[in-house]
Amino acid sequence: MFKSSLIASSVLLFAMALPAQADVLSIAEPTYRTPNSAEGVLRPSRGMTKSQVEARFGAAAEKRAAIGEPPITRWRYTQFDVFFEHNLVIHSVVLRRE
Repeated sequence: MFKSSLIASSVLLFAMALPAQADVLSIAEPTYRTPNSAEGVLRPSRGMTKSQVEARFGAAAEKRAAIGEPPITRWRYTQFDVFFEHNLVIHSVVLRRE
């Protein structure tokens, strides 16, 4: 009994004496702040209706069906995607080019 306690204590002390090691992962911070202007990518802004988006930006290349509740619809244009809740824009995202 004493021998197993002594071994366990020795292993514990040895483990505590080892320096702690860890890997450091550096991930470049992505930027999603492409200006909504002529210097960036002009795209719909929050609160626009579907008809306003079509009138200003033309027909979408792809219109996906609404999913979920509330219904969220996604329209794809060549440079950006637009997300609608019901009939209003909630977000527009510039597509990443790789």
